[in-house]
Amino acid sequence: MTNFFIVVSVCVFSLGVFVDYISGVSVFVMEGDSVTLHTDVKTNQHENIKWFFNSIRIAQITRDLRKICTDVQCNEGTERFRDRLKLDHQTGSLTIRDIRTTDSEDYKLQIISSSSSSENIFSVVVHDVPAAERDEMQRKTLKEGESFTFDPGDIKNTEDVMVWYFNDSLIAEITGDQSKICTDDECKERFRDRLKLDHQTGSLTITNTRTTDSGEYTLQISSRSFIIHRHRSISIISEKNFSVNDRSVLLFVIIGICVAVLLVLAGLIGKRCRRHKSGIHKNNLSAVL
Repeated sequence: MTNFFIVVSVCVFSLGVFVDYISGVSVFVMEGDSVTLHTDVKTNQHENIKWFFNSIRIAQITRDLRKICTDVQCNEGTERFRDRLKLDHQTGSLTIRDIRTTDSEDYKLQIISSSSSSENIFSVVVHDVPAAERDEMQRKTLKEGESFTFDPGDIKNTEDVMVWYFNDSLIAEITGDQSKICTDDECKERFRDRLKLDHQTGSLTITNTRTTDSGEYTLQISSRSFIIHRHRSISIISEKNFSVNDRSVLLFVIIGICVAVLLVLAGLIGKRCRRHKSGIHKNNLSAVL
């Protein structure tokens, strides 16, 4: 192992760039997630930062901000990510939105300053989720009174911080061996002890759902090296409103059928009357002749 690092150092030095250190991070996400890969660069530091995917430069920011690019701007004609990349202009952190299985790969971060340089490898693994299942997970419709469990998926690192948001308002949090549910008055008033947090699996359950629970739910999984955002949209339908709407539709259908039957009967009766009148007219004409 020591010889390996010596060889790497010699090769890199021969290319004219001295790399202080190379580290690696594994990131496990689900298809459709958004993930932000951190640089650990402070906002008051000025560095040259480059991101690579399969040895192809996908993002870059220079210390003087003269060159900032992502995806096709960095390599014309590639368009792999198609506007799914976002580069933080202060820290150089890279966000991949709506991540896909084809995005599974090693992402290399290169940071170069006047005195040193470093590289970090992010091994991103995207778990495949069938389209129908993903749509069902991301957009859920429930009847009022039902329960819903927000499953965070397979969490590889139990030390990660998990935070749940409802329409951008924090409603639950797990940090190490500590957990919190509804710390502000608005959250307490809205859910009133209807939130249940499983500290072992990290899942969040909403019991006895109400129409006011409809909205966007986001799970944020944070570590020092990355942040994952997992989104769910829940729509709660009132049983009362559902029944009224259902009866209204049924009533309109019945009325339409009745109108159609009456029109058909009217047509048949009219046709029969015309035939009857025509027959009487013919008989009278025959009698005259």
